[in-house]
Amino acid sequence: MKSLEYIQMALDELDKEVQECLMDLNMDMTAKNEKMLPLLQQKRVLEQTKEDLTYLKENPPSNAGECTMYKQR
Repeated sequence: MKSLEYIQMALDELDKEVQECLMDLNMDMTAKNEKMLPLLQQKRVLEQTKEDLTYLKENPPSNAGECTMYKQR
């Protein structure tokens, strides 16, 4: 599934950005927090999307009209 590859690449890029932000000694904590918050929110959404797509890949619905993925949560 190509979308899983793209999601993983995006997660890797976000991790790099977060690490760069953490290692920037010239930036104060408030600026780091403001910069990192949207990055971490994006990461959370991408991780959930990856989890959902992985579940669907491993457990495809028997009928396209009745997806039971959300019943499992």
